[in-house]
Amino acid sequence: MSKDSHLQLEVLAELDWEPSVTAGHIGVAASAGVITLTGQVESYAEKHAAEVAARRVKGVIAVAQEIKVQLPFERERGDDQIADAILDRLAWDVTIPSDSVQVTVEQGWVTLSGNLDWNFQRKAAEQNVRRLQGVVGVSNHIALKPEVNTADISNDISCALHRSWYPDPDAITVTAEGGRVRLTGNVHSWHAREVAAETAWGAPGATEVENLLSVV
Repeated sequence: MSKDSHLQLEVLAELDWEPSVTAGHIGVAASAGVITLTGQVESYAEKHAAEVAARRVKGVIAVAQEIKVQLPFERERGDDQIADAILDRLAWDVTIPSDSVQVTVEQGWVTLSGNLDWNFQRKAAEQNVRRLQGVVGVSNHIALKPEVNTADISNDISCALHRSWYPDPDAITVTAEGGRVRLTGNVHSWHAREVAAETAWGAPGATEVENLLSVV
């Protein structure tokens, strides 16, 4: 069995294992570690869950997301209803400052804009939207406010990586220009790659993280 065929079967098995995904509705193709997901699901939350499940599989280095969201009739909502629900959800989230996020909805596709201080706030805003009925996709254009002092950001991130569970944090090179951070080097799993990025986002002053880590 070829590596691509083996990886395809592993991803299919992981999708079948994930309870929030109807695996029979999703097609999987593999080519040199790149997984392409196709098919049709009934919610954006399920589409996202399928991508997350695929990324968990050892050997996956990238995912091309081509799944379509086809809402059942009873789950369809007007754009005004979706916008009202999002604003209400954001207002109840204590991690997101009031009136900091603007919402636009067009045919179920949500665009988030505005300014926040931290990446975890930007992620929380998107997570609030992802599971709402009627949503077929999300574009997160929320910007992060740059901190005044970013001189030591590269060293701060390197220190944080050394505090983590990484067996060889020196394999990761951190460079920064202002609040823009770049990670290069090699890691052994997609999970490690994502954790490294999350660590970088935790640095005060980080406004952008370019994750160029290779999974080997």
